[in-house]
Amino acid sequence: MKRIVLVAACVILPLMIFSCKKAKSSQYPKGEYEIAYSGSTCGSPVSIAVLKGFFDEEGVKITLVSGSTFETSRAALAAGKMPVINGDFQFFPSVYNGVDVKLIGGLHEGCIKILVPKDSPITTLADLRGKRIAVDEIGGTPMSVASVAAGSEGIDPQTEITWLPFPSDQIFQAVDGGEADVAAAWDPFATIAELTGNYRTLLDISDHPLFAGKACCFLFASGKLVKENPSAIAAVLRAYHKAVAWIGANPAEAAQLLISEKKVATDDVELVTRLLGDYRYGNHAGHAADEKAKIDAVYFANHLSKIGYLPADLDVQKFVDDLYVDIFALEAANK
Repeated sequence: MKRIVLVAACVILPLMIFSCKKAKSSQYPKGEYEIAYSGSTCGSPVSIAVLKGFFDEEGVKITLVSGSTFETSRAALAAGKMPVINGDFQFFPSVYNGVDVKLIGGLHEGCIKILVPKDSPITTLADLRGKRIAVDEIGGTPMSVASVAAGSEGIDPQTEITWLPFPSDQIFQAVDGGEADVAAAWDPFATIAELTGNYRTLLDISDHPLFAGKACCFLFASGKLVKENPSAIAAVLRAYHKAVAWIGANPAEAAQLLISEKKVATDDVELVTRLLGDYRYGNHAGHAADEKAKIDAVYFANHLSKIGYLPADLDVQKFVDDLYVDIFALEAANK
C-alpha cells in the first residue's frame, strides 16, 4: 500500500472531541465528558445537544472546550481517553493500520467544498493534477474529499498533488497569496469565500454525484470504551440523534441559537440557516441513519482503495463489518 507523505505538521482539525472523565453522579449516571468544538457549522449537533439539554436528558454531563489536533485526538481515542470523535473516512487508513475505533453513526451531508480563484485556469477536477491544494491538515477530511475527487479523474493524490496545511481561517489567505492553487475547506469558511465572488466552486459535496446523499461526517467511538462502557457511548449517541433531528426540523431557529451563543465562526444567520439546510440533517436522525452510515462507509472505503489510501485487494465489506458496531444493541446486551 502506498504511504501518504506528510507535507507539514498537522494543525487544528475541526472535529468534535469527547474527553472522558470517569466521575459519575446521581444527576449524571452515565458520567461527565468534555467535548471540543471549532466553530465550524458541521460541528453544530454537539452545540445544539448541549444548549437544548439533550445530553442532560440522557444522564451525561458535557462541557464544551477548545479543540485539539487530529493526531493527538486520534491517539487519545485509541487509548480510551476520549470515547467518541466526529470524523470521516479519513479514519479508515488508521483503522486498517490497527487503531482501535468503531463506527457508530453518521451526522449529515455536504459540509466541504473545493474552490479556486475566480480567474483560475482550473475549471475541472481533471485540472487538479500537479496542483497545490491548501487544506486544514494532512490526512483530514477536506484532503480526503479532494483525494477522492482527484482519483475519480485518474489522478494519483499521493504523487500528483502537493498538499499544504493551514489553519482553517487562513486557507484562503494562502491561496490569495499564491502559496496554493486550490482550497479544500469546511464550512462556513468555504461558503463565506464563495460568497465574496472571488472564488468559484469546483466541487460541492452536497450536490456532486460522488458525494451527494452520503454522510460526510461520521461518529467514531473508542474500541476500548465500546467494550468497557457501552451505555455511556449510547447515551451520547442518543443525544446526538435528538440534536440532528431538531436541527433538521428547525434550521433557522438552530442558526439563531448557535450564533447567539457564539458556537459558529460567523454571525450571518441567513448563511448558517442555508448551510444547515444543505446538510440534510433530517436524513441522518435516528438509528436507521446509523445503519445508513455503514452503507456510506463501504462506498468511501471502496474509493480509498482505488486511490491507494487502503490496499487495492482489501475486502471492503468485511473491513466495514468489523468497523461498525450497533451500540444500542451492545448496550442492551450488557444490561
